[in-house]
Amino acid sequence: MKTAQESIVQDMLLASDGHLKIAWVKEHMPVLNRIRERFEKEQPFAGLKVAIALHLEAKTAYLAKVIQAGGAEVTITGSNPLSTQDDVCAALVEDGIRVFAKYNPSPKEYKDHLLKTLETRPDLIIDDGGDLVTILHSERQDLLSQVRGGAEETTTGILRLKALEKEGKLQFPMVAVNDAFCKYLFDNRYGTGQSVFDGINRTTNLVVAGKTVVVAGYGWCGKGVAMRAKGLGAKVVVTEVDAIKAIEAYMDGFEVMPMNEAAKHGDYFVTVTGNRDILRKEYYKVMKDGAILSNAGHFDVEVNRVDLEALSTSKRVVRKDIEEFVMADGRKLYLLAEGRLVNLAAGDGHPAEIMDMTFALQAVALEYVNKNHESIGKAVLNVPYELDELVARYKLEALGKSIDTLTPEQKAYLESWSE
Repeated sequence: MKTAQESIVQDMLLASDGHLKIAWVKEHMPVLNRIRERFEKEQPFAGLKVAIALHLEAKTAYLAKVIQAGGAEVTITGSNPLSTQDDVCAALVEDGIRVFAKYNPSPKEYKDHLLKTLETRPDLIIDDGGDLVTILHSERQDLLSQVRGGAEETTTGILRLKALEKEGKLQFPMVAVNDAFCKYLFDNRYGTGQSVFDGINRTTNLVVAGKTVVVAGYGWCGKGVAMRAKGLGAKVVVTEVDAIKAIEAYMDGFEVMPMNEAAKHGDYFVTVTGNRDILRKEYYKVMKDGAILSNAGHFDVEVNRVDLEALSTSKRVVRKDIEEFVMADGRKLYLLAEGRLVNLAAGDGHPAEIMDMTFALQAVALEYVNKNHESIGKAVLNVPYELDELVARYKLEALGKSIDTLTPEQKAYLESWSE
């Protein structure tokens, strides 16, 4: 078992609370529990080192324990400074997992935690946003040779991976877990939709009904946020740069307009694009007094904080995770969670039942890479459909639901070109 001295955590005395959190999510992650049972028997990661960089809270901790149950030596770090939960970190150390993470580290500490995680010389990695992969392919190429491959959690990370692949620089296979059906249809849509407003509502304690919510980006995460805002009684405006997605938002019943117009109407703003400067100077100048700004994209670049500070005459923290910026004309704009992921930095992230499917995909994708790394090439790969469907079937069984199966005649009909 790892000792606390080998790890970097905030306070080992917090471990008991962390164990309670992990035990709670375990009770609500039946798919991952089923995979854990198989891993314990088959030991697919025996003798291997696995490095994980994910939002370090209870659900992630349980994924780490499942990978550990498969025989791996696991090291984990956080993928966002404000989403790490110190009690969970301490509990993992007591459970024999090496941890380099604590809530709200300095930028230097955060980078050091990533480096220390990679310096364990992992055979396999699970990444979130591409941080581990980026370091391996830039400043720490000396650690590349042992890596067999891994899995990526987010849209942002996959964009970075594909850029590496396009340049011919990707040095090992990575499975794009984010692009699996059981990830984006449920995690990105229902998970993000619920958890974003969990974070916003617990932080602001204000009503959403009757107000205007501007959702920037209508990918699967944006769809979920817009749907949940509508369900809470809000008027919803969607901004987009993709004409097809804009039409989809329109036909889903939402207003569609450019941000320079939407900025005048919004009471709440949620960015979910994966790009930078979605909210910036020209938009801040026309926003309503009291507008609330938040981000649900991976990095804290979607809401331009530099512009916000430059336009303000004063700023202060008015409530936990809420900063007030006073404009020259007296208007007040409020930024949640420093512009970081509002659902994790100001909440507990996606519901456990949703992350059950996503982290089950992570576990089986990692197993797939380990078995096939020598033959699948140095590429960004989709999750094999049979693994996606396996997770879906496990989930249906856990829900007590069953579905139809094709008869031999139906299969033959679908495979035939004639009647």
